[in-house]
Formats: sequence, C-alpha cells, structure tokens
Amino acid sequence: MNGYVYLAYDYPLLGAFWTVLWIVLWVSWFILLFRVIADIFRDDSLSGWAKTGWLFLTILLPFLGVFVYVLTRGRTMGARERRHLQARQEAFDQYIRETTAGAGGRSDAEELMKLSEIRARGDITEEEFRRAKEKILH
Repeated sequence: MNGYVYLAYDYPLLGAFWTVLWIVLWVSWFILLFRVIADIFRDDSLSGWAKTGWLFLTILLPFLGVFVYVLTRGRTMGARERRHLQARQEAFDQYIRETTAGAGGRSDAEELMKLSEIRARGDITEEEFRRAKEKILH
C-alpha cells in the first residue's frame, strides 16, 4: 500500500508534540538571539570594542554568548528597550504635533479671510491688518 495513507499512524501524537515543542524552542532561541544583538547595538554605554567583543562572542559561540550576555547584562535590557520605545514614541508625537499644527489649524487662506472680516467690521486698523497678514504669509 501507499505509505502516505498510513502517515498518521506512523507519526504518533507524542511525536507531533515533541516536534512542535522543538520548533517553538528554536523560534524562541532566534528571537532571543536577535534581541541580544539589537541590544548590543542599542546600548550607548558600551564602547565600540565592547560591542565588537559581544558580537564576536554571540556570533562565534551563539549559545554561550547569548547566555553570558543575558546573565551579565540582562537586568538592564528591559530599561534600554523602554527608553528606546519612549524615544520613538516622543519622536512620533513630535512629528504629529508639527504636521498637524499647520494642517490641523486653519489654512493661510482661511486665516486671511477671517482677518479681512475682522478688518471689515472695523475691529482692527489697516496697519494692524497689514502686520497680521505679513505674519500669516511669512
């Protein structure tokens, strides 16, 4: 008979469990490896030589390098990650404030229209209108 028909019988449930477990462990290992490498580059307190040494150890002896790095510098990895994320969030917020300040408020044409309405009502003089118009346009 065809071997494909009996595949489910040749691969018991416990074997499938162990395969899934090993796949999860390998994926977790690679996630940890890349987080450590990112942390090495992100850490401003390390000198260039120290970063080179950690990278060399992590690449040449990955299991030992990662475990030693996590044991020696693991406590501050979370703080560096938080600072990095806060800096990115602040930069994003600043960008949003800068871009929406001009677009979120009124456009120059709307400001000039409002200003000419105020002048037409007589609330400001011609000189005040001219100065305000120059501010809007420049």
